[in-house]
Amino acid sequence: MRVRDEAAGISGEIAELRHAIHREPEIGLDLPKTQAKVLDALDGLPLEISTGQGLSSVTAVLRGRSGPAVLLRGDMDALPITEETHLPYASATPGVMHACGHDLHTAMLAGAARLLSARQAELPGTVIFMFQPGEEGYAGARRMIEEGVLETAGERPVAAYALHVTSQRLPCGTFSTRPGAMLAAADQITVTVRGRGGHASTPHRAADPIPAACGMVTALQTLVTRKFDVFDPVVITVGSFHAGTTDNVIPDEASFLATARSFSRESRDALAELVPRLIGDIARGHGLTAEAVYSGEYPVTVNDAAEAAFAAETITAMFGAERAERAQFPITGAEDFSFVLEQVPGAFVVLGAVPAGTDPLTAPTNHSALATFDDAALADGTALYAELALRRLALG
Repeated sequence: MRVRDEAAGISGEIAELRHAIHREPEIGLDLPKTQAKVLDALDGLPLEISTGQGLSSVTAVLRGRSGPAVLLRGDMDALPITEETHLPYASATPGVMHACGHDLHTAMLAGAARLLSARQAELPGTVIFMFQPGEEGYAGARRMIEEGVLETAGERPVAAYALHVTSQRLPCGTFSTRPGAMLAAADQITVTVRGRGGHASTPHRAADPIPAACGMVTALQTLVTRKFDVFDPVVITVGSFHAGTTDNVIPDEASFLATARSFSRESRDALAELVPRLIGDIARGHGLTAEAVYSGEYPVTVNDAAEAAFAAETITAMFGAERAERAQFPITGAEDFSFVLEQVPGAFVVLGAVPAGTDPLTAPTNHSALATFDDAALADGTALYAELALRRLALG
């Protein structure tokens, strides 16, 4: 029986696992309930299972015949969002929701472990199943690498693959990938502008940090358009701005937080140099001081050209060319699977999971309190995980 048919045959059980994870979402690196569900789903399979020391990860190794190793990643954590979907399996945890579809990734990877375990005798190598917490800003992949996930098979994998569902743009069941940059690097800019407070009616007797901070916000947008090549773009968005307590008091400080997105090492390095310099120059121009901390978070997610082509060929062979999109542009979101791809050639693939009857162009996006993902995508994702491992191991 084809892997795709077998995945369809267990799709109901995969959906049950997904719903159970969705009902009890957890945030960050400590996901004990989710970890327990994964371990229960893997119970009885011929896997070498280990759990993380400093995080609730699960690593499962399936050894077949002598040959190379391939790694498959599924992330498990949720987001601090209050769910508004009113689904029958909606989050029962106030303020926490699987709004990015990681519950689907986890269930699909568990399903792939089941399919591949049934083929252990014919498996031409080893598969590492990487169940990862802390993707949403906690760098869980980096933590798992530090704890040795890439060495669990005895030798490093020759290739690594990850799937990620989307609740908009792609019709359900359509896959998308591309060679080179697939997702952006994401860094954080933390700025504190220090002045001298005073009465709002006599600003000349104070040193007002607010106008300077506002100038910095707008100057960062000019920096984007005047210091960076339009064909190697960057994005800077200020998402948090705080200053003062009331209308008639000039505060001592103003602060803001921003995210910076880039698609090349050169642009990322330039941002780290230029942003703090610009902030300092503007502060001095106002007779103030400022601290600008540029914190590197996730690097660019870069698909190996050969592995991206292999993934696209596998998708086409399994599902037809009409369901295999070659993405024209990278995604401006970021992913900590980038840490894996810095060390192992591989590919990150996006899978459409827009519910039937919903327009992909107007559907709520990932990270929305209204984001919904169709269970119909589960069998396809499970099958692709398994088929990527089988075909890649066969290549040696």
